[in-house]
Amino acid sequence: MTTTPSPRLRLTTVDTDATVHIELHGDLDYDQADRLLEAVTAKLAGHARLEDLHLHCAGLGTVDSMGLSALLMIRRRAAAAGVRLHLDDRTATLDRLLTLTGTRDHLTSFPADTAHTSRTPLSAEPPGATGNARTAARTSEPDGTT
Repeated sequence: MTTTPSPRLRLTTVDTDATVHIELHGDLDYDQADRLLEAVTAKLAGHARLEDLHLHCAGLGTVDSMGLSALLMIRRRAAAAGVRLHLDDRTATLDRLLTLTGTRDHLTSFPADTAHTSRTPLSAEPPGATGNARTAARTSEPDGTT
């Protein structure tokens, strides 16, 4: 049996003071996912005033579980840095994968003021809070685990 290598992922990056645009061309798969993750991590670390990270997905081919994992890790790192992640020009195939895995809303939505929120540790309570303020802030909606 012979396997053909996946098309190499090509990244085209355009930076401004507050925004980074990365165009993705090729497959986001087991062989290439780390490459994107490393590039995005470097951009997040290298831009102190970064507010928006746009991944342009129109040129994406295959996205496998490692590619999806990379996108989820990018979302986590962007949120931790206070940066809004945008998955622009998504292909129908990518949208279907995100919908089937239940990750579409997580990866394509963000709090309205993500870039300007303070990074408060989970154990810290807001000024003036008493007792069990975090419990009161929980929603009563199902979390999808039932």
